[in-house]
Amino acid sequence: MADAHNLEIFRGLVKFKSNTQKIWGVLILLTIVTAVEVVLGIYKPGILMGNVLGMSILNWIFIILTIVKAYYITWDFMHMRDETAAFRRMAIWTGVFLISYLIFILLQEGDYIGDVFANGFVKQDF
Repeated sequence: MADAHNLEIFRGLVKFKSNTQKIWGVLILLTIVTAVEVVLGIYKPGILMGNVLGMSILNWIFIILTIVKAYYITWDFMHMRDETAAFRRMAIWTGVFLISYLIFILLQEGDYIGDVFANGFVKQDF
């Protein structure tokens, strides 16, 4: 049964002997990424507070690490690697578009609310 599944991660860079080892390997990878997020969230290094594209570098790191975690959860635990290429592309590109749109909307609305709190006026009242 182990031969039926792809037992590697990082495009073949790390290979496992069984499904159990692969599950533990991906779990360790996700734990490390989560630990990095938690440590960065607690300490908030000053060097990462610079502004890039309207947001701090730390926020960009959080977004990128969250996407990495979502990718590995989908790829390994939801068995996306075993699907056809067309289905993978359809699922991934739809998700990428919707997540990008959600991030854009949240950043725009958050910036507007931040301006209202900082300046004390409303740009447009519906």
